[in-house]
Amino acid sequence: MTEIRLRDIRWIFVLLAAYFVLQVGVRLATSHSLDLDEAEQAFRSQWLAAGYGPQPPFYNWLQYTVFQFTGVSLAALSVVKNLLLFSSYLLYGLTARLVLRDKALVAIATLGLLTIPQMVFEMQRDLTHTVAVFFSASIFLYGFIRSLKQPSVLSYLIAGIGIGFGLLAKYNFAILPAAALIAALADARLRPRIFDLRLTLTAVVALVITLPHLFWLKDNLDFATARTLEKMTASGDASYPMQVAMGIGSLALAVISFAGLTVAVFAIVFAKTLRPALTARSEWTGLLERMMLVFAIGILLLIVFGGAAGIKDRWLVPMLFIMPLYLCLKIEAAGTETDKAFRRFMPIIAIIMIGVPAALYGSVASARFSGHYERLNRPYAGMLEILRKQAEPAAILAGDSLLAGNLRQDIPGIPVLSTDYPGFKPDISGRRPLLLVWLLPRKGETEALPPDMAQWLQANLGLSAPEAALIDVPYVYGRGDDSYRFGYAWVHQ
Repeated sequence: MTEIRLRDIRWIFVLLAAYFVLQVGVRLATSHSLDLDEAEQAFRSQWLAAGYGPQPPFYNWLQYTVFQFTGVSLAALSVVKNLLLFSSYLLYGLTARLVLRDKALVAIATLGLLTIPQMVFEMQRDLTHTVAVFFSASIFLYGFIRSLKQPSVLSYLIAGIGIGFGLLAKYNFAILPAAALIAALADARLRPRIFDLRLTLTAVVALVITLPHLFWLKDNLDFATARTLEKMTASGDASYPMQVAMGIGSLALAVISFAGLTVAVFAIVFAKTLRPALTARSEWTGLLERMMLVFAIGILLLIVFGGAAGIKDRWLVPMLFIMPLYLCLKIEAAGTETDKAFRRFMPIIAIIMIGVPAALYGSVASARFSGHYERLNRPYAGMLEILRKQAEPAAILAGDSLLAGNLRQDIPGIPVLSTDYPGFKPDISGRRPLLLVWLLPRKGETEALPPDMAQWLQANLGLSAPEAALIDVPYVYGRGDDSYRFGYAWVHQ
């Protein structure tokens, strides 16, 4: 049975397609409220720009385009994300098929991505820009490996598209093509593929894709990088040796967090045969090892000379997503028998495919028993429904982008502004009534209009602070009478 199924690996992609359809259904069933990255997409879809802030605009451009056809909705957000994830797994599987002869290992490498917590859980929970990085990295890796093994104009074109998309997804993506270039140059057998005239096509395509954002970045470099650098270099008053130690420690923890479960699953599946396989080598394992080494050196240089003190595990996606493929290449190089391992592997994948959607739903729905509430438990839609019975707002000013995005989802026909994003300033001087809304997650907080909203009104509309009011709305999956508090005010003048 195993041999018949592995003769044609298309079943892997059918299985993954069903899994991502399930994830869309689970997300829609879990809560109508949006999490941080989802709300950012809904909020920033009100305008199209060459740049939006600390994150490059690839995902914003994509979601903006989809919203033009579908309207702003949770369904559109979830479908876009899961289409990108499915496409990434598909490309990863095609890459595995290029370098692995054993069809069982192709399946294990592809489905092995589900053993990486940051990719199987965190990307579903909220992340958007990191999903775009994974998608771009999968495009690039496929184009890069194909250019080395079966070079063609198309393969170099695909690599260029991957680089262009990746640089528009997250700036740290740049280290992946750099590591790939250096790793290939170090191998005399692969060097001719780098000194190929078709590489010019790769560079030109990447440049054309990123050019609009590069022009924006030239004038907004501090705005685009300040927040990321602040997060990365946050070491308090630590001395230089302590900062370096903190950076190296955080890198080690990030690597373990990212790859630890995958290695553990492979150790269970391949048992005693894994350890000797780790010493086996091939042309492809050598390439990936050099790529990971260059990546690690780049991060270490950032720690030692750039002041980085806190490396997040999701920042490692552009490189360590190759871990399942790398381990499978090692296993094939060792000539390890894979039939029994495959039979042990599939039940683990089945548990993950059932367990992750259940955990995502349960983390929100279980609040009715535990009283522990997530952002998805906040009743934004219920709050807006109540306030719209008082008056129909012509414009909304929200206290932050999370709230603004959630409101935008339910009332997309009017401008929704946020005090934490001053870059979006539509003319609302003639739009009345203006609804002001802010979050009051802790009972007992001051009921007055927040100072930043009062300052915004004075600076942009020349208005004094209106009278504020409170509204308590039951949580989504709330326990008993538990409710979430919002502050609001109306401006009619």
